[in-house]
Amino acid sequence: MDTSLTEVPGADGLPVEAFLAGYPVGIRETANGLRAIVRSALPNAIERVRPGCRLVGYDIPVGKRKVYFAFVIPEPAHVHLGFEHGIFMADPERRLEGAHLRLRKVRFVTFKGGEPVPEMSMLELTREAARIAAMTREARFSLLMDRDLMIRIDRVQDRQ
Repeated sequence: MDTSLTEVPGADGLPVEAFLAGYPVGIRETANGLRAIVRSALPNAIERVRPGCRLVGYDIPVGKRKVYFAFVIPEPAHVHLGFEHGIFMADPERRLEGAHLRLRKVRFVTFKGGEPVPEMSMLELTREAARIAAMTREARFSLLMDRDLMIRIDRVQDRQ
């Protein structure tokens, strides 16, 4: 397991292990598995607890700044691996949730404690999330416009 991920304590200095300690064992194991996936996908990601949001957040360096791109949210019954700019991401397996909640940009995948995590799919989604987050706002929105155009073309072709 790659351990080069940078962990930065949250505003109150809370280490990730301490943050996760209050959750059931299965939830901790799943959360740690998702953390390992982020670590494997992006070894240069910066991990820190965001206690106000009750999550473990991830930033990536982009030039001289850091960009927030992903998170792990443990809850008593399940764990989310989420992506800040998920609406812009390619999701060929249709795994991303969040549209039904009318979330503007965020999308996530949910796993029950102890549920097997499809590692390759999550690695791909995590890398895609970082790629999208590193884009300019304009580039992200052009992706949506291109996707919308393709959907319209497909609908016209289906009618013919």
